[in-house]
Amino acid sequence: MRALVWHGINRLSVDNVPDPQILQPTDAIVRITSTAICGSDLHLVDGYVPTMVPGDILGHEFMGEVVEVGHEVRRIKVGDRVIVPFPISCGHCWYCEHSLTSLCDNSNPNAKLAEALWGYSPAGIYGYSHLTGGYSGGQAQFARTPFADANLFRVPSELSDEQVLFLTDVLPTGYMAAENCRIQPGDVVAVWGCGPVGQFTIRSAFLLGAERVIAIDRFPERLELASRAGAEPINYAHTNVFEALKLMTGGRGPDSVVDAVGMEAHGTGPGGIYDAVKQTTRSLETERPHALRAAIQACRKGGTVSVAGVYGGFSDKMPLGAYMNKALTMHTGQTHVHRYLERLTEHILRGEIDPTQIITHTLSLEEAPRGYQLFKHKQDSCVKVVLRPWEEPQKTQAAD
Repeated sequence: MRALVWHGINRLSVDNVPDPQILQPTDAIVRITSTAICGSDLHLVDGYVPTMVPGDILGHEFMGEVVEVGHEVRRIKVGDRVIVPFPISCGHCWYCEHSLTSLCDNSNPNAKLAEALWGYSPAGIYGYSHLTGGYSGGQAQFARTPFADANLFRVPSELSDEQVLFLTDVLPTGYMAAENCRIQPGDVVAVWGCGPVGQFTIRSAFLLGAERVIAIDRFPERLELASRAGAEPINYAHTNVFEALKLMTGGRGPDSVVDAVGMEAHGTGPGGIYDAVKQTTRSLETERPHALRAAIQACRKGGTVSVAGVYGGFSDKMPLGAYMNKALTMHTGQTHVHRYLERLTEHILRGEIDPTQIITHTLSLEEAPRGYQLFKHKQDSCVKVVLRPWEEPQKTQAAD
């Protein structure tokens, strides 16, 4: 089959690789019809997530048709059209039974690696380094999916791939980021980052009752997309965000703040240079947490900090004094995708969330390396790239 393969930092190619096989009786094989490039994939490409090995297949947002199942798979059948949540759940451990599927105790075969870094291991994740299991990803024509009965979800036939693909990650991630804000009527929510997760956070915050949502980014097209969802934009390249938020909230600050950026935030001034240089060493500091620092500083006293952006290692100069003395509460974590699928599918069916709004480019799998360049460098107003594993390059075109 064809698959997007990681060969080293900023080195990707689409190669011929062996087809996946059933390894356990609870496995299934999915023929992938649509897959997407996620912002957190860039952390792998840029070399900021350790334990990648040349030959690894990327991708954790994918869906398709089940073409083979192990003899112990009961709920899922060959021919089912399914989406595949990015965290792998065993379905039976304490965490899975409490709807905390991104913390599954049994799906990461390399748990010792994760425990050495984080104390305890989260769930295994497709295409996301050997730290989270070394599973082959879904930017490919086929994928093996473990614990198929717990991880594959049929989708309504009336919904297109574009409408349900993002249920695998960025839509529930944005929803959980908003839910973590514990929004109350009249609340003001400020969201750093207007990429795919930020866009869905904004829409979810309104669904959950926020009175106002303030969107912070530096790319006009992303701020425009946020504005169309009802958010009030701030371009941090031209505006003092802290002062603007104070002014917009009568001097109190936002009730909740969301970091939808993560470890590769773009800082300004000496602080931005400081973090960029240290992160380049991949040892002195593993993150550029500018958005998180700014969010903590800007949040009102007693407010909530929701962290959806991915972090992997260690950051310095975190404003813990502000965090403690303002009595802030932080909620974070990889998304428990499984718990949100039913309610978000209903929102899509009722037209309350339109996931297709964020798609700017649809490319063939063969064009995936170009898709990464477009997405990474925000070229051609790129917000989200969907890949078609079975289409020829000449048949694809930009969605907009």
